[in-house]
Amino acid sequence: MKKTLFELLAKANKAVLPSFGKRDLTKLKKWEQALVAYRYWVTTNSLE
Repeated sequence: MKKTLFELLAKANKAVLPSFGKRDLTKLKKWEQALVAYRYWVTTNSLE
């Protein structure tokens, strides 16, 4: 059930949140860094 929840969150993130893949992560604002960290957390938990 946990994996299913995170898979749904990952799909929602992909559809709604912006992608920061081609930007320099050190030059992002704090709230953008928080979004990157959240997306990373959701992605890693959906893959486990």
